[in-house]
Amino acid sequence: MDPEMECFGPAAVYLRKPEKERIEAQNTPFDAKTAYFVADLHCLLQTLTVKEDEIFPMNPPKLDKIEDMAMMTHLSEPSVLYNLKEHYAAWMIYTYSGLFCVTVNPYKWLPVYDAVVVAGYRGKKRFMLQGTAGESGAGKTVNTKRVIQYFGTIAVASGKKSEPVPGKMQGSLEDQIIAANPLLEAYGNAKTVRNDNSSRFGKFIRIHFGSTGKLASADIETYLLEKSRVTFQLSAERSYHIFYQLTTGHKPQLIGALLITTNPYDYLMISQGEITVKSINDIEEFVATDDTEEKISMYKVTGAVMHHGNMKFKQKPREEQAYPDGTEVADKIAYVMGLNSADMLKALCYPRVKVGNEMVVKGQTVPQVHNSIMALSKSVYEKMFLWMVVRINEMLDTKQARNVFIGVLDIAGFEIFDVSKLCIVPTVCFSEITSTIKV
Repeated sequence: MDPEMECFGPAAVYLRKPEKERIEAQNTPFDAKTAYFVADLHCLLQTLTVKEDEIFPMNPPKLDKIEDMAMMTHLSEPSVLYNLKEHYAAWMIYTYSGLFCVTVNPYKWLPVYDAVVVAGYRGKKRFMLQGTAGESGAGKTVNTKRVIQYFGTIAVASGKKSEPVPGKMQGSLEDQIIAANPLLEAYGNAKTVRNDNSSRFGKFIRIHFGSTGKLASADIETYLLEKSRVTFQLSAERSYHIFYQLTTGHKPQLIGALLITTNPYDYLMISQGEITVKSINDIEEFVATDDTEEKISMYKVTGAVMHHGNMKFKQKPREEQAYPDGTEVADKIAYVMGLNSADMLKALCYPRVKVGNEMVVKGQTVPQVHNSIMALSKSVYEKMFLWMVVRINEMLDTKQARNVFIGVLDIAGFEIFDVSKLCIVPTVCFSEITSTIKV
């Protein structure tokens, strides 16, 4: 192990190539005139012509697995992809690119987040006082937690334990933010085709520091919750985790309080896709979610949203007017939310709309009523989610002075389903490449 890397312990091999390997790479024969990246002709899905302007020079072997890609001799898309591929093959999942850090999800836990590594990075490249987007499942949310863990460890205000404050989250700032994560994930994360625990909203976490660089407080701002998932899911996906956590039956008292069952298939709104996820234990996740104040009120609203999709309506003969096909479900919603079921059904079937300066009662067809129910469910869920974030911020707030902050942005990932049409691989046979190669 290199002397300067000893402070990182067993994690060193995941952060930098050993000195012996770097020296061997420097002595590897290399001819810059014949080493180029070209298209891999074996992985093409269709006939493709490779031209000279689609050929990219390779970097010398001494730059393989380089820690900062901005230091490459030849910086191009294939050279970046090749370097990331080599890093990933060695489980070196973090790679600098100038001021940015590129991360490739290893889909397994690596020993690079313990206290030894945090201590090794203390004081390095942290100039705050002197002056991440990708696919779903790429690892953005997990890395957000690690960044918070790092700053929460190196910038603690003091070693003294603070006195518990009623209505506030307890523990260090790191502990407080992490304690809020299960709640945010339960109400904002869901299974997608590519990721079992995908954040379906964006969040910007500000970690505030005082004039001496010590932690002062934190706050969370959220963006664009995917409301459509509340009422519709693809066959390989599912809605937000909280719906399935409530139906686990882990807390029997909730079943009666919310008038729900332990069978998710009883609720049309959340059973259009998958119900269970192999990598997620809904009971264990519910235990973490349940460790919050004001939870009963949130559960009631969530249960009401589940019930909304089960309301049924009929069309009056020879009229374009809907009317309730039974009031059992409406009565459950009204009970849970503290409403009058008759008034709620009247508002759905005969909504009042403003025409000019007057309020007019408008009739609704069955499809229109169903559209209103879907819109109402999404709106109620979103408003509850935003209210929850406000309450979390109130719990994280302190009276300490804020001088500067570090912002951590975690946005919702996108999904790519098309197979790549072109693969880039290295070759050292430029002499075989003519002006045009036709496959």
